[in-house]
Amino acid sequence: MDPKSQRVKLNDGHFIPVLGFGTYAPPEVAKRDALEFTPFAIEIGFRHIDCAHAYQNEEEVGQAIQSKIADGTVKREDIFCTSKLWLTSLQPELVRPALEKSLKNLQLDYVDLYIMHYPLALKPGEELFPKDENGKLIFDSVDFCRTWEALEKCKDAGLTKSIGVSNFNHKQLEKILNKPGLKYKPVCNQVECHPYLNQRKLLDFCKSHEIVLVAYAALGSQRVKEWVNPNHPVLLEDPVLSAIAQKHKKTAALVALRYQIQRGVVVLAKGNNKKWIKENTQVFDFELTPEDMKAIDGLNRNIKYYEFHLGVGHPEFPFSEEY
Repeated sequence: MDPKSQRVKLNDGHFIPVLGFGTYAPPEVAKRDALEFTPFAIEIGFRHIDCAHAYQNEEEVGQAIQSKIADGTVKREDIFCTSKLWLTSLQPELVRPALEKSLKNLQLDYVDLYIMHYPLALKPGEELFPKDENGKLIFDSVDFCRTWEALEKCKDAGLTKSIGVSNFNHKQLEKILNKPGLKYKPVCNQVECHPYLNQRKLLDFCKSHEIVLVAYAALGSQRVKEWVNPNHPVLLEDPVLSAIAQKHKKTAALVALRYQIQRGVVVLAKGNNKKWIKENTQVFDFELTPEDMKAIDGLNRNIKYYEFHLGVGHPEFPFSEEY
């Protein structure tokens, strides 16, 4: 895999590799997986590593990146590393300390991209999901436009090269884009996106504002019980995807990844075994026909695997809008 040619330009002039390695794993294996699979991903050509404070494994990802720099596989500038600002740190004065904590864990002087993980704020503190005695999340009220200004300052300070958002709907993006005194537009919006939820309207909106859509859960989901609706159909067992995969002598997973790249979407691929991780790099070895693309477009049924039902009721809950 030649990583350098496979990049897209962001609206601030930096470049992002179109295929990223996702480091999220269920909490009980998150640290172990990061130590085992991140170095392997870098060895076989992944250069875009997608991390987050909330995944609770940034220290391990940092060790993995450092080990591959130390052994000469890559230089720091070869790696595109993303981290995410968690919901308990959306108060403007908490943004820079949160980023500095991630940088310390990752053993980096800067990240390439820092994004707001969700537009909704939770009560500040150490707990990722602060809950009251009834098990309900404790919301915080923060104007995310103020959070955005704090992110702009982090970019100016050189702590991150680019800034973006995640899980924003188009109205929330508009709020930032129309903000008086906006210094930098978000370079991306990272959202759940796959053939059953192809985000066509959001993608068109983002393209019209030079915002790159980054797809997570591009192969469906890992079925983590806190987040995922278990009754949804399994994406990779879809007969249309399987037929297209057979035709190209590839897997359904590769077809789902290739679909995103051909629509101009940056796609994150996870894998909890080395065979799958290596297989994902074959996404550049073939091309889907216009008929294939049309057939996959036809699979859209607005199925969200990651519903984040705990956030329902928050005034900034992003998924009540159509897109």
